[in-house]
Amino acid sequence: MNEAWYESFAPPPTARPPRAWLDSDAPRLPLDGHWRFRYAERADGPLDFTRPAFDDAGWDRLPVPAHWQLHGYGAPAYTNIAYPFPLDAPRVPDENPTGDYRHTFRLPEGWPGGPALLRFAGADSAALVWLNGVELGRAGGSRLTTEFDVTDALRPDGDNLIAVRVVQWSAGSYVEDQDMWWLSGIFRGVDLLARPEGGIGDVEVSAGYDHLTGAGTLAVAADVPARVRVPELGVDAAAGETLRLPAVEPWSAESPRLYDATVSTGAETVTLRIGFRTVRIDGGVLTVNGRPVLFRGVNRHEFHPDRGRAVTEEDMLDDVRLMKQHNINAVRTSHYPPHPRFLELCDEYGLYVVDECDLETHGFWQVGWRGNPADDPRWEAALVDRMRRTVERDKNHPSVVLWSLGNESGSGRNLAAMARWARHRDPSRPLLYERDWTCRDVDVYSRMYLPVAEVEAIGRGEEAPLPDPALDARRRGMPFIHVEYAHAMGNGPGGLAEYQRLYETYPRLQGGFVWEWIDHGLRARTPDGREYFAYGGDFGEVLHDGNFVADGLLFPDRTPSPGLLDLKKVFEPVRIAPSGDGGLTIHNGHIHSGVSKLDFRWVLEDGGEAVARGALEVGDVPPGESVRVDLPALPATAGEAHLTVRAVLAADEPWAKAGHEVAATQLPVSTTPPLAAAAPRPAGAVPLPATVPPAGGATRAGVPTATSAAVRRDGGRVRLGPGLLDERTGRLVRLGDWAVDGPRLQVWRAPTDNDRAPHGEALEPLWRAAGLDRLTHRLDGVSVTGDGAVVRVRVAPASSDGGLLTTYTWRILAGDRLGLVVEIDPDGRLPGPLPMLGVRFALPGELDQVEWFGRGPGEAYPDTGLATRVGRWFRTVADLQTPYLFPQENGRRADVRWATVTGGRGGGVRVDGRTPFGLTVRPWTAEALDRAAHPTDLAPDGRTWLTLDAGHNGIGSASCGPGVLPPYLLAPAPTHLELTLQAL
Repeated sequence: MNEAWYESFAPPPTARPPRAWLDSDAPRLPLDGHWRFRYAERADGPLDFTRPAFDDAGWDRLPVPAHWQLHGYGAPAYTNIAYPFPLDAPRVPDENPTGDYRHTFRLPEGWPGGPALLRFAGADSAALVWLNGVELGRAGGSRLTTEFDVTDALRPDGDNLIAVRVVQWSAGSYVEDQDMWWLSGIFRGVDLLARPEGGIGDVEVSAGYDHLTGAGTLAVAADVPARVRVPELGVDAAAGETLRLPAVEPWSAESPRLYDATVSTGAETVTLRIGFRTVRIDGGVLTVNGRPVLFRGVNRHEFHPDRGRAVTEEDMLDDVRLMKQHNINAVRTSHYPPHPRFLELCDEYGLYVVDECDLETHGFWQVGWRGNPADDPRWEAALVDRMRRTVERDKNHPSVVLWSLGNESGSGRNLAAMARWARHRDPSRPLLYERDWTCRDVDVYSRMYLPVAEVEAIGRGEEAPLPDPALDARRRGMPFIHVEYAHAMGNGPGGLAEYQRLYETYPRLQGGFVWEWIDHGLRARTPDGREYFAYGGDFGEVLHDGNFVADGLLFPDRTPSPGLLDLKKVFEPVRIAPSGDGGLTIHNGHIHSGVSKLDFRWVLEDGGEAVARGALEVGDVPPGESVRVDLPALPATAGEAHLTVRAVLAADEPWAKAGHEVAATQLPVSTTPPLAAAAPRPAGAVPLPATVPPAGGATRAGVPTATSAAVRRDGGRVRLGPGLLDERTGRLVRLGDWAVDGPRLQVWRAPTDNDRAPHGEALEPLWRAAGLDRLTHRLDGVSVTGDGAVVRVRVAPASSDGGLLTTYTWRILAGDRLGLVVEIDPDGRLPGPLPMLGVRFALPGELDQVEWFGRGPGEAYPDTGLATRVGRWFRTVADLQTPYLFPQENGRRADVRWATVTGGRGGGVRVDGRTPFGLTVRPWTAEALDRAAHPTDLAPDGRTWLTLDAGHNGIGSASCGPGVLPPYLLAPAPTHLELTLQAL
């Protein structure tokens, strides 16, 4: 076999042994910038470009770090599982996109003579490197650091030339099948490092914490004799000594206390930030500093919509701050070690990290795991090398509390070898790997996307047994971590609260990591310049997995999605709830810290308008404990009143400003006279001016009707007070001065990613097979009554005998209003659940502003919208649309009492409900939304589409996980919706 250099199983033979990523005062020359670049479709081109004298004047320039596909060379491609090349490990096709790089540099003045290293932090997928025409060796492991000794090749005077050949496909590609864009190139930084004689090659920090005594244990080892100094602790000792420190402050995600330290020789000083913490499994529970940890986590790929995985420090800092702001305390580095700076930020800001090895072989699942590298002995050295490079680089970070062997690589002997190496090298951290459910090689039981019922069974210790009694007993003694759950693809995920309830109930269930942090949409533009985010298939890929790459809690530009807002609510570390005796219970769910950093503020709203506000005196609450506080005395209210209590930061934190909301609850407040009489203004309460409610106030349908003289027929039209009904269609065509068209029964919704469920239980094909996307409407009659009209319609799909009998009963009400009662009855067999049940009106497009009293400000469905609160809200119609990368059902507001749709020139339409209803307002129909593949496919059609629903199916997480839970399914059943309409 004619094996190319990039088809080798073996670890890079000339690379330096892996070591910690260190902050040293030895000279470092960053080599990032614009390098000369040449692209080819094959990897066997001539190597003459490696000679310093080669003329590269005709080459292009490419940024380093960067991916060449994002600069016009080749094209991005996305697959989730399938390899985009034949499975014939370690061979790859001749059609192997290749980038040749050249970069010339000079050593800065004062650069010391002696040893030097050339460091590549990441190159996808394999690189062959030369310096001044001398071949240094190859780099493999795309997201792993590789260093070469360049002492003999480096020229102290004059130009130095780095030449690099990077290939897209290599043997390493078979173990890097990680559900992301296939993107190539030198995508992390390149540095030249001076290594002074007597300098420090490697440092290992062991810093433990005894939670019983408050003492710390510190051992800092170096590969050469050195001094360790921690001025704040009075430490000045020889490296290698084990010191017992009588009192230290521990590191945790809640209180990320770090001590500055140095390790020095006469030639070099390395700066460290040390966090004292101990990770143990005690009694089947994972503890940090002696207390059980609950992971409120997310899975994070490195991504930017313009740069791919070539992320900047600002990108990383944005991620960390956003995680902290949304009550996230843990991150799994799916599915590879992140940029080292990210871990430094996790140390500094406080995030627990599951650090994952650069390993996934998921595509072998499609061939029954035949030839899987995880069980092929030829791959053992390469996979152990990947684990070794992960651990050695990241071993000094207190934020790293678990090592992960990799992801979705089946099971096999090489995973066992990786585990043996890691356990021997670093016994201070437990091991995790999800795909081998026997857990024979790890310390934590982990699964993906389990239904709520199965998670609860695990919490109770009642999961299905393993065939091997010894393995079964061992696994039952392990803590459980739901390493991926709640797939955040498109609208959703639903059901977050049900999972969190279990995690907070059963000690064995120690939380989990939502999939995933950010949508991987690449910024693109239509031919006419409109921006959108591209997904799989948008670049002409023959094999791709569509928009499955867009499954994050952030949109690609790092705007939080409604799902992230819900997750923040579910992850609240402080719970505020009624105490049952007229007060409030404040429960501190923190593991290590009290609530002294929080202020508790309240506001009373009457009909959505604030009428009083103040502060609660809570005091500190120890971690894991609760305290009862009295409700504030409240002034009288006239309408529907709510008390909102918020826990906010009392002072600035590195990740958020004072006043940032950490937790909140909203309680309905009784407005009966006894409460008003017993509610003198409390000390500190701030009275706010009363507001005048809009026309109609809180009036509901059912008030006295107007005279029957307001009902009259006129040439096929029926005049109903302010409305005009078309007898031919049975629909209202005018309300006051406004042209309208409706109501029309609305059952269909543009399927969500969870409805489509590419890896779960899909509802969309069932709905389409039942014809719910192509319903026909038959008018069965219009009856004019003394004070209104009754319209009967049968709505049904072709080829089916099932349908929905819909009766619209109109009544003229006092105040120039119309009452509408909608009764929907299943007729024959309809498959359940239904997408939704409601009515739709077409209004003039100039009505583009919406105000409502109900839950908001964001969208909400039966199992989402946990972050919404009842209030009085205003948005434009454009603002009500949630821009999911793949257009789908979105923008519904829940539990709406009344809403107005108005225009810039004044006036509009008001709707009140006898009971709360769902509200959706769009500049296009659900059908147009269904047809669109990108938001740029949608354009306002000149009308405003007002949908009022009595019920909506839940969202669930079936895009890759469980579907909608039973309480949130919309069964075909008799449905009643009672509304009042008024022209403004």
